[in-house]
Amino acid sequence: MARISYIEEKDHPELAAEIGKIKGGRGTVINIYKLLLHSPRVAMSWLEHSNTIRWGTTLSPRLRELVIIRFASVMKYAYALRQHVPSIALADGVTLEECEALNDWRASQLFSESERAALAYADAMVAGPEVEDEVFNGVRRHFSEREVLELSVLVGTYLMHNRVFRALRVDTETGKG
Repeated sequence: MARISYIEEKDHPELAAEIGKIKGGRGTVINIYKLLLHSPRVAMSWLEHSNTIRWGTTLSPRLRELVIIRFASVMKYAYALRQHVPSIALADGVTLEECEALNDWRASQLFSESERAALAYADAMVAGPEVEDEVFNGVRRHFSEREVLELSVLVGTYLMHNRVFRALRVDTETGKG
């Protein structure tokens, strides 16, 4: 159970504009936004940042999902796993076999050299805060400076999400596993 109350749309007509933007960007108001709406500006900032990371980068949707699912597996971040596997992952070109293989991606032959470099980088950031030059140089061989930046911010965003979700004990949406 969440540690603070969820903001319900019917009880807060003064938040209609913010709730409308969340629904417009997500289709529904998931639990994290029901908590974040205690601070409407924070909720709107989170929404804009999350949408930018999801749709506003040059990273391929497949690579983004591989990194998110790997991160969620390592961090035991059940909420993200339930949100991304299988629905988002499959839509973005990641098979269920690949999702499972991310637990031990180094032993798998399912991932390209560039994907392996990105996964090593994500693992290093999670273990971090320092990333060894060898790992960073592996990412630089495959990705532009913009893509390295976007990959770094993607992992950093999910580190933030994980910390906030766990601290507040955000409940998984009903029907999501």
